[in-house]
This record gives sequence, C-alpha cells and structure tokens, in this order.
Amino acid sequence: MRHFMALCSVLAILILQHSLVALVSSAGPPSGWKTLRGSPPVVIARGGFSGIFPDSSSLAYNLALNTSNPDVILWCDVQLTKDGTGICFPELKLDNATDISVVYPDKAKDYFVNGVSTRGWFTADYNFKELANVSLVQGVYSRTPKFDGNKLPILHVEEVANLIKSPSTGLWLNIEHDAFFKQQNLSVETFLRSLFAKNVTVSYISSPDVGFLRRVKSIFCHGTTSLIFRVLEQSKIEPKTNQSYGELLRNLAQIKTFASGILVPKGYIWPVDSNLYLQPHTSLVSDAHKKKLQVFVSDLINDVPFSYNFSYDPVAECLSFFNVGGFSVDGVLSDFPVTPSAAINCFSGLGENPTKQVDTLVITKYGASGDTPACTDIAYKKAKSDGADVLDCPVQMSKDGTPFCLSSVDLSESTTVANTNFKTRATTIQEIKGNSGIYTFSLTWDEIKTLIPSILKPYAKYRLIRNPKLENQGKLITLSEFLSLTEGSRILIGIENAAYLAEKQNLSVVNAVLDALKKTKPRSHKVMIQSTHSSVLKKLDKSKFERVYKVDENIGDAAETAIKDIKTFADSVVIRKESVFPETEAFLVNSTNIVEKLKSFKLRVYVETFSNEFVSQAWDYYSDASIEINSFVIGTKVNGIITDFPKTADRYRRNLCLKHGKKVPYMSPIEPGKLYQQISELFLPPLPPPSPILIVSNVTEAPLPSVSGRVPTA
Repeated sequence: MRHFMALCSVLAILILQHSLVALVSSAGPPSGWKTLRGSPPVVIARGGFSGIFPDSSSLAYNLALNTSNPDVILWCDVQLTKDGTGICFPELKLDNATDISVVYPDKAKDYFVNGVSTRGWFTADYNFKELANVSLVQGVYSRTPKFDGNKLPILHVEEVANLIKSPSTGLWLNIEHDAFFKQQNLSVETFLRSLFAKNVTVSYISSPDVGFLRRVKSIFCHGTTSLIFRVLEQSKIEPKTNQSYGELLRNLAQIKTFASGILVPKGYIWPVDSNLYLQPHTSLVSDAHKKKLQVFVSDLINDVPFSYNFSYDPVAECLSFFNVGGFSVDGVLSDFPVTPSAAINCFSGLGENPTKQVDTLVITKYGASGDTPACTDIAYKKAKSDGADVLDCPVQMSKDGTPFCLSSVDLSESTTVANTNFKTRATTIQEIKGNSGIYTFSLTWDEIKTLIPSILKPYAKYRLIRNPKLENQGKLITLSEFLSLTEGSRILIGIENAAYLAEKQNLSVVNAVLDALKKTKPRSHKVMIQSTHSSVLKKLDKSKFERVYKVDENIGDAAETAIKDIKTFADSVVIRKESVFPETEAFLVNSTNIVEKLKSFKLRVYVETFSNEFVSQAWDYYSDASIEINSFVIGTKVNGIITDFPKTADRYRRNLCLKHGKKVPYMSPIEPGKLYQQISELFLPPLPPPSPILIVSNVTEAPLPSVSGRVPTA
C-alpha cells in the first residue's frame, strides 16, 4: 500500500509538470483559454502520426513526438493477445492493418462481436511471440501504402510508453472491447494493474463501456489518470445502461460519477446538415464544463472531407473548436497531430486584424476560385475580403473584341455553355488544345454574358468538389468591370494565345488590355501583366508595368543566358511547385536552387498553385495547406504564392509562430526527401527523370503578328 501511495505522489508531480508545460506552450487567445482548466487544449496523436505511417507503429509514434506539441499525448488502442499482453493496435481484428493473412493464411476464425458474427484474425488467438513475424501496414486505403514494406512490428503498450522521453508527454489508453476479451478469459483490468505495478504512467484511459469505467475507477489514483467516457454514434446502444449514447449525454451529472471527461465525435459539437454545411454549434462543451467534465473531440482528420464551411482547410476546422462561441474543447484527437499543434500555438488568438509576419504576396488564381466560380464578381469580392494582395484576371477575347476575365479560353471549363444552344459551336483548334472546346472568340460578349458560371472541380475524380452552395453563382465580368471592381487593389492581368488571336482571329488582346487600362484611373501600384510568351511582355513599358514571365513547364534549373534574356523583358517569374521540390508518386525527393538562382538576378519569384485539397499536396506536407505554404515561404523564401484559397494563405502570413527566430517543429519547413528515404527498397518509387533546364531557345520568340482591320474595343 505504501508503494502504491508513493507511486500516486510521483504521478501527481508528473501530472503537475505536464500541466505547467501545457500552460506555457501556447500564448493562446488574449482572453485566456475557455477550457475547463484554463490551459491550452491537449493534442492526442491517434496511433501516433497515423495519417502518414501505419497506425500504432514506431514510425508513427516517433513522427508525432517530433512534429507536435511537447505535451502531445500518444493514443494507444489496447487489444489483448492470447497470453494477456496488451498491444497497441487500432482494431480488434488484425486483418486490415497487418499482413497476418499472409503469415497465417488459414487461421481466420469466427466470433460474435457485440452480438454480430464476425470473421477474421483476432488478437486474442495469438500469443505476443506469435505476432513477432506479423508486420503493420497502412489500414486506410486512401493513404500511401509505401511504408508497408518496412517490417514494422506490433508494439506492446510498454514499448510505446518507453518512447516517451519528456515528462510533459502523456499516454492515452483506449479500451474498446473489454466484453469480448472477457469472453476469451482475458482481463483488461489485470493488464492495467500490471502496468501500474511496473510504474508505467498513464494519463488517460477511455472506453465507451460504462460498466468497465465504473469497475476500473477504484484502480487509479485520483488526479493522475483521468477516466474518459468515449461517446459513440448518437443512436448506438451502450450495453451496460441499454441507452443510446445520445440519451446518455443528456445526463452529464450521471457521467461525472464514473468519468472526469468525455470524448465525442465532432458532430456532437458542430453538427452538419445533409449537404455538409455547418449548423449552429451545440451547448455540449459549455454544459459539460458546468459539470466539471472535460470535453475532447475526435474525428479531426486532414484527409477526410469535412464541412464545406472550412474550404478543405484542416487548420480552420481545428480553430472552430478553440475559443469560438465562448467555449473551447479540452483536447483534440487527430491522425495528423501537427495540425492541431500549430492551430493551438500559432493560429489561436490572432484577433480581428492581426499583423502580417512575412511580406510574401498572396496572389489569387482566378479570384477565390476554391470557394466560388472562377473569375466572377463574387470570386473577386471574396478574395479581397479574404486578404489577397493581388487579384488576377486572365483576359479572354469575345468574337466582337471585348476583353473579359475567364480562367480558360474554353468556355466549357468554367461555364455551363455545353448545356446551351451554343454547344454547336464546339470546335478543335490544335494550336490551343488537343480536344474539342467552345472558345470565347466563337461567341459575342452579349452571348457570353448570358452564360451561367460553374465552379471549377479540379479534383472531382477523387470525389472532392468545391462549395456546391455557390456552384453556379456570380456573373462573368469584362476587363473594364474588373478594373472598377478592384480599384485600390493590386492586380495581375494574364495574356495568353495572343499570337493565335492576332493571326487567326484578327484580335489584339494586348491592345485591348492597354486600351482598357488607359481608360481607368491611375493605380497606386504597378499593374502586373503575366504571360508565358516573351513576345507579349516585350510590348510592355517597364516603367508602367510589372512584367511577369510564367514558365509553363517543370524545370530543374535555368541557364544563366536564359535568365539574362528573361531579365530583358520581365521583372518577375512564375514557376510551378514541382520546379522547387521535385516529387515522385507524391513524395518529395529533393530540392532545386531555382528560386535562389532567379532571385540572384533580381527577379521576383512567384510559385503556383497552392490549393487546400489534400490530394493536391505531397505526402510530406501532412495533408495541410499551411505546412505546404510554410515550406515555400520560410524554406525557399519565395516572393509570392498563387492560390485559389487566399484566406488560408493570408491567415498563414499572420500566424504568431513566424515571430520566433527558432522555428517550433510544427512550423518548421519540411525536409524534402526525408519521408522518401524512409521507404524500404522494395517499395521505393523510382526517382523522377531530371526536369529540363530552361535555355534561351525556350524563351526567345518571334514578335507578335500585327492585326489589321477592326480594332478590338474595351
């Protein structure tokens, strides 16, 4: 008994140290944290960093420790083996996230689990030694399987506990299947007692089983291990009480008798409607705090689509649970613990108009086209309110010579023209694109302005669509209307297909742009004009415009002669992300020095395109747009980023962690190639072929053909 009391005292000191670290790890909101204890929310790494590496593997736990808050909590789903060893594994069955079906091909069995007959390879059928040859693999099919060949062993709980080196880091044990193990004459309680006998510190124990929590409450010292009631789906029945979890939450005072907190899916706090738009938040967190219950939220997962209100931005979702509506959750369970770590320490408490910490320009890609139809009036209005520095208008020409803003010369890419009578005007023009299109110069402006815009869907094949509520909202606008709408803002005008339009359609897009600019008020900043063609930029007056040369292919380097040639007609260069960080099968393999080289010639460097959808990012960025942006802004010091989600980019520039000289792990630039180098040889993707070097002949062009006859009107 004396030993047990001494252990409680030691654990209490450790818990106090943990709380103190939590208090100083984040400046937090100016008004203080609205958590139950007034300290920052904790980050719980589900199975470690299971969004990248196989769940509950040593690689996953170590990545969580190296990239998250110093007080991160390592989550372990406890399963028992035949000999009573507690292992960390996400499921009762081993089928999905190990290679056991290969190691023991004919050993599948049938059991009743929660009253349902279930077939598979169960942990309770194997001694821990028998699992030595079984390796962990990725159990989520949408995530990379490239680490499946690393022969990652199944870890027992003590091994995970031994990974923890800091007293501020904690261990969370989740017990989901106590009843099943009892049926196999295995005792979770006996296992937990053995842990405490070995001085293993456990910060939290959770379970959806009321009976289990009531029984184990007497085992633990008060204040050292918190018991958390894990709430499942609203309609699911809790076996001990025979009530649904939704009903149980209506009696928080009763929950307080056997638990000190609750862990709930995010929908209990922020429900969504059938179209995945947020409804008003519930009072659950505030109600629970009144009963002195902590509230932890689960299901914040970067690579699982969530409410359209968050625009595929996982940081925005995290922030909605911190000091919003007068409440803050006490912790977040995530497969990507780096994101809530940054949300808590860098992005919380920014206030209404926080100061920019870096000067990197945020340049739009067709306005705020991640949330609205591209190049419409509402796309530009939203981009301005979202904090964009530069609003872009890719100029297209109508049949009657009216310049207007549209993302593509093919109307079918961003309007519903294919559903109108104009579909008969489809044609194939090899100089522009290989397949058929309905081109802007085939319709007059009066015809074009009757078209309904359509939001871009660049990742529809992954079933990731953009803001359906605004799918066909807004109106197309002329260049003159764009200039009026963006008065007071910096602008970028894109000019493409100028040679074809002049030669084949007798339309001068350059003259149309210059004419429109002459008729508007002078602007406080130089107008940026962008083109992939040097012949266009050479027609522009350097004193009046910032001339932006866009390199329309991936490059690995640029010859000095080519850069010197660019310098004669351009002030800035736009390059693709892959030109900075080459990748193979969505893994970064190395970095180039192209940004540094271009900047050494006094050229500004802008990089495109930064999108929020996780499929647009390399695995190295952990499915988080802010981490990708950070790697270019801090890692390579680009002058500007081009994005269809300017709100995300602007918020990044204002995060508080950019003020610190020494970057915290969750706000440090990624190391290109680090993930790639951890893949086993058998699974290693081939290195990409070297990207071409930009040479003078890629840049030099013949002058634009002249236009005779009619003069386009602005």
